[in-house]
Amino acid sequence: EPTPENKPLAPTSVYAVSKRDQEELCLCIGRSYRIPTVALRYFNVYGPRQALSNPYTGVCAIFSARIKNHHPPLIFEDGQQSRDFIHVSDIVRANVLVMNDARADDQVLNVGTGHPTSILQIAQLLGHLYGGSPPPLLNQRYRAGDIRHCYADIQAIRRLGFAPQVSLAEGLKELAAWGREQAAEDRVEAAAKELEAYGLTSG
Repeated sequence: EPTPENKPLAPTSVYAVSKRDQEELCLCIGRSYRIPTVALRYFNVYGPRQALSNPYTGVCAIFSARIKNHHPPLIFEDGQQSRDFIHVSDIVRANVLVMNDARADDQVLNVGTGHPTSILQIAQLLGHLYGGSPPPLLNQRYRAGDIRHCYADIQAIRRLGFAPQVSLAEGLKELAAWGREQAAEDRVEAAAKELEAYGLTSG
């Protein structure tokens, strides 16, 4: 099921707690001091200019670094977990929209496409776009705090006139075209070992 804005907040990681707290603080200050404030919940943002060498950035950038270094994309679980991938230019459109529409004030709004895509599918699409790569490696490990499926219910922001314009196929093609010209250091295995050392993965 898509995730609506009114789903009860129950963070399962320090990162998620920090996101919740920032959102609530901003909205609270906005109400208290009458500052127009909107909290946008971005789903999985991707696109050109991502940090390809950062193993903690988005999965599209992480897979790009692996593929560029002739390594198989490393996938946790079985690859069938799904996320909502939205192109950075659509994120910009959403920001501009809510900054210019008072109806968005004091609201929490999802910004995604409303469509789930499996992690395995992302790896396969990027492998093709980069001209081939070793088959993805499914390590069957589970990261603490991860959820199985997450994609956005975007009905609320649609009512303000937002609609994603960049398809996944078009967006990944643009990312790969940019990524082919960039240097990328593959640090994924080191990051995976770090997660293991801290007891944040399990079989």
